This record gives sequence, C-alpha cells and structure tokens, in this order.
Amino acid sequence: MNDQKDTTNRLQIELHVPDFGPALEFYGKLGFKKVWMRQEHNVGDYLVMERDGTILNFWPGNDEVWSQSYFKRFSKDTKRGYGVEIVIPVDDIAAYYDQVKQFANVSSELKLQPWGVKDFRIEDPFGFYLRITERHNILDPKFAVPKEER
Repeated sequence: MNDQKDTTNRLQIELHVPDFGPALEFYGKLGFKKVWMRQEHNVGDYLVMERDGTILNFWPGNDEVWSQSYFKRFSKDTKRGYGVEIVIPVDDIAAYYDQVKQFANVSSELKLQPWGVKDFRIEDPFGFYLRITERHNILDPKFAVPKEER
C-alpha cells in the first residue's frame, strides 16, 4: 500500500516529447518550474514541471518517444496533441499575454470569449495546443457557451 500523500491535482497530463531541452526552456518561460527529472536516456526518463498547482509531465525526452506502444502507430511527423487543447489558468492574463507573445507561437490573440472569460491560444515547440485562460470556476454553468453563440 502506498501511504504517500496525493497531490490536489486529480488529472495527470503526460506529454510525449523527444527532447526535454525544449520543454524545459519553453515551459520555463511560461513560469513552470522543474519539480524533478530523471534522464538516463531510456524508457524510465521523466520530467515533472509545475506552475501554481498546474502540473505537466513529460516522457521520455529521448528517441523512445517513437516506440511507445500506442503512439508508434502514427507517423513521426503527426502533429503532437492533435485534437487536444491543454488549458492553463493564470492570474493577470493581460500581463502574462504580453510576456508570452514575445517567445511563443500565438495562434489566437488575447480576447474576451462568449462565455465571459479572456484567453489566448499558443502552440508549444512540439505542436501541442495550449489555451491560456483567466482563472475561473469551470464547474459553474455560467461559463458555458451562450445558446446564441452556438
């Protein structure tokens, strides 16, 4: 039995990347800090980064990424994260946007969305699609897209 205390985060996202270097640099600029990293250049390599309670995991940071049992079915040039949007809440989104647009590939500029929250969209160096949003309680139905906007 594992008596270790769990994190408050109930979903773990693991991004499969061929190199931890660009992940450390890019996500570091987004304000994520390395929590721990194991890098022996095998399938056990792993990187955990955290920013204000948002945790991202990366595997394996080496060529093993191409032989993972599920993802090896796809071509190496398949866009990473196709069909997935990773949402990262932040404080003071306008200031954060001004900082991030200096180094990130912005795919949608900062704007107020129909559900009443400001956000912007970027792509990371591996092709993962990130939505940076103001903090809000997504459990509150007032943040659903208004009927007239659908």
